[in-house]
Amino acid sequence: MKASSSKKYIFAVGRRKTSTARVRLFKGVGENLVNGIKIINSLIDKPFKTANAIDKFYFTAKVVGGGKEGQIQAVVHGIARALVKLDSEKFRIPLKKEGLLTRDSRERQRRMVGTGGKARRKKQSPKR
Repeated sequence: MKASSSKKYIFAVGRRKTSTARVRLFKGVGENLVNGIKIINSLIDKPFKTANAIDKFYFTAKVVGGGKEGQIQAVVHGIARALVKLDSEKFRIPLKKEGLLTRDSRERQRRMVGTGGKARRKKQSPKR
């Protein structure tokens, strides 16, 4: 762990639903790690493909909260933000066009009192 901390990196935070991803973007070739696990996912490669930066960068990410899908989307958001921090003129326009820089603020609707454990369910009205 000590060897990777001495390398230069760009730091960014990505969020989605209740997930938060802290992303470190490194130049060069290396393993993409999420919470210490090597990850291969086509969705995670999307910011690199959009910015024509595949095999030029690699990242490590620490993700907390939420489920798998929200965590993946948080990592993607963090990678896109880190790429823009690195070179704003080059990467911002294609990433923005693809919608990768916008924080998706949709969250789960909390349940209301008297709805039987569901957010939108209503009590059944009596027929007579």
